[in-house]
Amino acid sequence: MTPVCAPLRVLGIESSCDETGIALVELPEGADGSAPPRLLAQALHSQIDMHQAYGGVVPELASRDHIRRVVPLLRETLSGAGFGLDVVDVVAYTRGPGLAGALLVGTGMACALGMALDRPVLGVHHLEGHLLSPFLSADPPEFPFVALLVSGGHTQLMRVDGVGQYTMLGETIDDAAGEAFDKTAKMLGLGYPGGPALAKLAAQGNETAFKLPRPLMRGDLLDFSFAGLKTAVWTQLNRLDPAVPEAAQAHADLAASTQAAIVDVLVAKSLLALQQTGLKRMVVAGGVGANQRLRSQLDAQCHRRGVRVHYPELHLCTDNGAMIALAGAMRLQSGRAQASRDYAFDVRPRWDLAAA
Repeated sequence: MTPVCAPLRVLGIESSCDETGIALVELPEGADGSAPPRLLAQALHSQIDMHQAYGGVVPELASRDHIRRVVPLLRETLSGAGFGLDVVDVVAYTRGPGLAGALLVGTGMACALGMALDRPVLGVHHLEGHLLSPFLSADPPEFPFVALLVSGGHTQLMRVDGVGQYTMLGETIDDAAGEAFDKTAKMLGLGYPGGPALAKLAAQGNETAFKLPRPLMRGDLLDFSFAGLKTAVWTQLNRLDPAVPEAAQAHADLAASTQAAIVDVLVAKSLLALQQTGLKRMVVAGGVGANQRLRSQLDAQCHRRGVRVHYPELHLCTDNGAMIALAGAMRLQSGRAQASRDYAFDVRPRWDLAAA
């Protein structure tokens, strides 16, 4: 396929779980096919407050809230960009993976807009959005690189040679890293969302206070496993007496020890992937990529090895429309995909990135 030439403005719609995101990106005027798109404006609504009462995401409530938010967020995005709908060339949307009902809201909105505006639409893989999100940062990466995708639902290492050119190196065989953060936080009574709450409590603790396992650290295997760590945390927690004055500090120490165990595994596997591929560039993306201990440890280790590490901006680590618009634009720019005026749609709650 022939790559799309600039200028091109792509509207992105994200509704895969508990964030509703809309964004508008543009391929720079006169781009030679290599310059990354730039973000013109975005708007985001998080459902955290709504789901906190339930200790996690309630799919039906998430879907209904996306319906309420998507049109106001679209107006906010266009107002922020200083444009009307007439400037939109392509509407990109998250086709999967995610919650089926939530995906249907964004997909339906995208296809309705496409039909009303007579503009083509493009379904985007949610994880590809995360994977490419650092291209919107002040320090965008260059291909090829090793990518660590780390979130509440996914922990994967990939070799990335270009847009749509992904080779799986390793992934979790049970719990994801973000899931380990969230479940440990729930055990400690920290509520939802668990990851940021656990990291905050860990800052007050001693990370060497509890001896916790670092699963699958032997040999050259790049797969992950965090279910055993979760069980070990539960065992340690049950040994603590909540009535003693030291209980609060013990909880902070357990949070710090858990965070250290997760980060140690992520860093060690990332360094092994870099060694096995021989690459000197790395991208970290996904919600757990915002964890400051992970960033500091990975930066320090990679600096010693002459490896550059790239992250999305902190506000782009969680789900957002900008990464979907970006992924759509980069797919079109590279010629890896073509937008379509076929407005009959489906969603893919389970979707292998290699098949996208």
